Amino acid sequence: MSPKLKEKIRESLVAVLPISVIVLLISLIFFPMELGTVSLFTVGAAMLVLGMGFFQLGAEMAMTPLGEGIGVTLSKTAKVILTVAVSFIMGFIITVSEPDLQVLAELVPAVPNLVLILTVAVGVGIFLALAVLRIRYRFSLSVLLMVLYAALLIGSFFVPGDFLAVAFDSGGVTTGPMTVPFIMAMGVGLASVRGDKNAASDSFGLVALSSVGPILAVLLLGVFYRPEEAAYTVTEIPAVATTRDVARVFFSDLGLYAEEVAVSLLPIVAVFVLFQLFTRRYHLRQIVRILFGLVYTYIGLVTFLAGVNIGFAPVGSLLGRTLADMEWRWILVPLGMLIGYFIVKAEPAIQVLNAQVESVTDGAISAKAMNLSMSIGVSISVGLAMLRVLCSVPIMYILLPGYVVALVLSRFVPKIFVGIAFDSGGVASGPMTSTFLLPLSIGVCQAVGGNLMTDAFGVVALVALTPLIAIQVMGLVYRIKSEKQKNTVQRLRPDNCDVIVDLEG
Repeated sequence: MSPKLKEKIRESLVAVLPISVIVLLISLIFFPMELGTVSLFTVGAAMLVLGMGFFQLGAEMAMTPLGEGIGVTLSKTAKVILTVAVSFIMGFIITVSEPDLQVLAELVPAVPNLVLILTVAVGVGIFLALAVLRIRYRFSLSVLLMVLYAALLIGSFFVPGDFLAVAFDSGGVTTGPMTVPFIMAMGVGLASVRGDKNAASDSFGLVALSSVGPILAVLLLGVFYRPEEAAYTVTEIPAVATTRDVARVFFSDLGLYAEEVAVSLLPIVAVFVLFQLFTRRYHLRQIVRILFGLVYTYIGLVTFLAGVNIGFAPVGSLLGRTLADMEWRWILVPLGMLIGYFIVKAEPAIQVLNAQVESVTDGAISAKAMNLSMSIGVSISVGLAMLRVLCSVPIMYILLPGYVVALVLSRFVPKIFVGIAFDSGGVASGPMTSTFLLPLSIGVCQAVGGNLMTDAFGVVALVALTPLIAIQVMGLVYRIKSEKQKNTVQRLRPDNCDVIVDLEG
C-alpha cells in the first residue's frame, strides 16, 4: 500500500470513527441492537473508511487534474458558444452520473425517475454554463446569488407545498462525490490563467450556482406533478447470525454498486479520452496517473456506497423509528445535533473542498477552521430537521429567513468567503446525508405519523443551508480581525502595509 493511500485511509478513519462510536453508544444507552445489526454496521463503517481513502486519492489523481485541464482550456478559447456548450454538456453528464441523485429519484413519488434525473441534469448544465460565464466576465457572485435565490423564493409560492422540500433537497444531492471534485477543479482551472486579485475568490462558486439549477428545475416540475405521499419502503435489516452471513449480505449487493458506479464513471472516462484526443494536454505519465486515479475512484465509490447503504442506512432508519417511539422523543434534537456535528466529517467531498480551500488561500483559511465551521453548521441543520419533523414545521419557515440571512451576509464578508460558503452548502449534503440522515428523518416521521413529503424530506436542504451562514460568519470574524491587524501594522510600519494576506478580493 502506498504511503499516500495510507495517509488518506488514516484521515478517513479519524472522520468516520466518531460518528460510528456515537451511533453504537446511542444503541447501548437507549435501545439494544441485535448483534447481527451491530456487525453489519461495524463492517459498513470499515468499508466507509476504506472507500473514503481510495476515493480521496482517486479524486486527487484523476478528477482534479481533468477538471482543471478543461477549465484552463475553456478560459483560453475565445468562442463563447463553445464554452457554454461544453459547460452544459459537462454539467449534464456529471449530474446523470451522480449516485445521490439516483437515491432521491427512487424516493420521490408521482415523478418518473428518468424525468426527475433528466430535469435536474438540465438544470445543472444550464447553471454550470452560467457559472463559467460569471468567471469569464467577472460578474459579482454575491449579486448573482441574491437575484437567483430571490427567484427561487418567489417561485416557491407558486408550486404545491408537497414539492418544496424535494425541490430544495435536489439541489443538495446533485453536488455529491462525483460532481464536487470535478466542478471545483474546473473553477480553479478557469480562474488560474487570470492574474488579477479576484482570481482566487472567483475560482469558487461553481458548485453554488450548479446547486440552484436543479432547485428551479424541480420547482417547475411541481407545476405538472401533484405528489400525494412519499413512496418509501422501510429498509429491512437482514437477519445475520454468523460472520459468513455478514459477508454474504455485503457481497450479494456489491455487484449492484459496482455496476452503478461503472455506469456513473463511464461518461467521465469518455470525456477524458475525447479531451485528450482533441487537446493533447497530458503526457504519458499524467495519463497513467489519471487512469490509476479513475480506478481508485471506482474502488472507493463502490466500497463507500456498499458500506453506507448496507451498514449505515438501515441503522439510521431504525434509530429514527425507535427513538421517536420513546416517551422522551425530544432527545432526538440534541442527539441529531451531535450526529450532525460528526457526520459531516465523513462526507468524502468535504475533504476535497477543505484541501482545495487551504491550497487556493495558501493556508490563510485552514482545513481545520473549515471543518469546525461545517460541523457547527450541519449540527444546527440536523437539530432543526429533527425539530421540524416532530412539530411538522413547514420547510419555508426555516429556509426563507435562513437564505435571507446568508444573502445579507454575502454583502459584508470578503468575496472569497461567499464562494466558499455557498459551495460548502452543496458539498455538505452528500451521500452520508442522503443515505443516513434522510432515512433517520423518515424513520422519525413514520413513528410520529407525519407527512413524509412535507416533514421528512428537507433534511438535505437544511444541511445545505446552515454552512452558508456558519462559514460567512467565519469570514466576518476574519474580516474584523484582518482590519484590526492592518490598522496595527499601519500605525507601527506605515511604509510597509502589504504584509497581510489579502482575501478581501
